[in-house]
Amino acid sequence: MSIIQPSSFLRRVLFADAAVSAAVGALMALGAGALARLLGLPAPLLTIAGVALFPYAAYLVWLATRTAVPSAAVWVPIALNVVWALDCGLVLFAAGLHPTGLGEAFVVVQIVTVLAFAELEFIGLRRALSLPRATRTHLA
Repeated sequence: MSIIQPSSFLRRVLFADAAVSAAVGALMALGAGALARLLGLPAPLLTIAGVALFPYAAYLVWLATRTAVPSAAVWVPIALNVVWALDCGLVLFAAGLHPTGLGEAFVVVQIVTVLAFAELEFIGLRRALSLPRATRTHLA
């Protein structure tokens, strides 16, 4: 398994993803009732999704503050961002859910944002993996 040293670019992306995730998580978890009325989405869905973002944000901060990490550890937020985007797509098209226009925009912005973070994290990982072998270590 490859061990990488996160670059300042990757660290900044991870911190930005963490900040956005924590802010949106707080908004959704603490404002679920008001958001439900505005967005046309169920308050329990907003609360659960919001609370789920807190451990994710904490993981990102942990990851960004390590001097070296297994490359697989960076794949975690990449994969979770893609899964979040797919889940948001399901929310838009799920039977029984009827988001308002503002609700649809809220979900679409999340899709675009998490896919952008996934791409930026992938770029940061790819750059770290392309460093000369002497600057990376490998585990058997």
